[in-house]
Amino acid sequence: MSSIDASYLEQPNPIIGVCQLTCTVDKDKNFQISRNLIEKAKNKGAKVIFLPEAVDYIGESKQQSIDMAEDLNDITISKYQDLAKQLGVWISVGGFHQKVKDEKRVLNTHVMIDNTGEIKSTYNKTHLFDLDIPGKVRLCESDYTVPGDTMVSPVETPVGKVGLSICYDLRFPEMSTALAKEGADILTYPSAFTVPTGMAHWEVLLRSRAIETQCYVVAAAQTGKHNEKRQSYGHAMVVDPWGTVIAQCREGTDVCVAEIDLSYLKSVRANMPIWSHRRPDLYGEIQNLSKSTGCSVDNEEKYQFGHFASLRPAERLCDLSPTEISDLFNTVQTVSNVIKKHFNGTSLTVAVQDGKDAGQTVMHVHVHILPRREQDIPNNDDIYHELEKHDKVMLQSDMRSEEEMEKESSELRKYFNS
Repeated sequence: MSSIDASYLEQPNPIIGVCQLTCTVDKDKNFQISRNLIEKAKNKGAKVIFLPEAVDYIGESKQQSIDMAEDLNDITISKYQDLAKQLGVWISVGGFHQKVKDEKRVLNTHVMIDNTGEIKSTYNKTHLFDLDIPGKVRLCESDYTVPGDTMVSPVETPVGKVGLSICYDLRFPEMSTALAKEGADILTYPSAFTVPTGMAHWEVLLRSRAIETQCYVVAAAQTGKHNEKRQSYGHAMVVDPWGTVIAQCREGTDVCVAEIDLSYLKSVRANMPIWSHRRPDLYGEIQNLSKSTGCSVDNEEKYQFGHFASLRPAERLCDLSPTEISDLFNTVQTVSNVIKKHFNGTSLTVAVQDGKDAGQTVMHVHVHILPRREQDIPNNDDIYHELEKHDKVMLQSDMRSEEEMEKESSELRKYFNS
């Protein structure tokens, strides 16, 4: 009887673990509970294990939440790094109170640690829940949390590319769409949802993000009563790219596991090709603006200030995608505001050089921004003749020295680096 060729057997899909617990002000106890859940998930075969928002602690007051914060290299994250290395698993620390220098507030930081204990990525929560109804209620996360100012690209892990978010970010589908466009297979929403909003919206939002991006959605969660003032909804779960809940924690402290089947994800996208059906010509592109596309101001010494380092050649305006055109003119607007302010201009002339017959001396589409003042050129239509004469004079003899240009560059640079 012939033996079975093992090469014909499919490799099993990787497994993730998703944790649910009730954190308090006791950091050591919180870590020990998290450790137990991580070990359980590891024993069930999980390669990547997800913890909820505020897994380090949940304070009993705003001031306590600020006072208990740590640096990224302090004991709490170090303990999770050691644990990841010891168990040989990736750990998503879904929300950590990170100290901010010279600030009386904290960052809410999602930390992704690999199986060697190295921090692979961090994301600071960008969307903060602020509710201020005079005379009735004030719940403002921004009172004690500094909003993040960037999205981070999806992280390559043993279970696929993971997009990092936190809790309230769930309500903003633009962010999940941008992460999916960057290649995310899995979107994470570690959370501490309140009970009323959780009952009304939690599962609906998670399934919606999965359906519209065709990604797996992973949502570790705080649950139960943390203190006299605060209680969380729980219901940590995993949703597949079709919008089906494939794993969910029971009430109380628990961990659930789920397979991540990237071949299934690909089949969902192939059978429902929504990405190729989008109409950015009608409603624009959604993209991660933290990651430059098109052109960006380059601070490297090899480029003179005011010049742009193109990511690809584009000789004509029509060569640019809608996203790149949006990026170009957003940049023009930013630079225009600086130019007008610095040179005390009252108006601007903005000209696009689109092709060699439009005056291009370098073969890529570019924009000239000229600050204007009242009656600087009495007949405005003469501006192009004046510019042509100016260029000829400059080419003949009167070019400024590199020192003069560098001095002006330094003065302008500070507007963009502040």
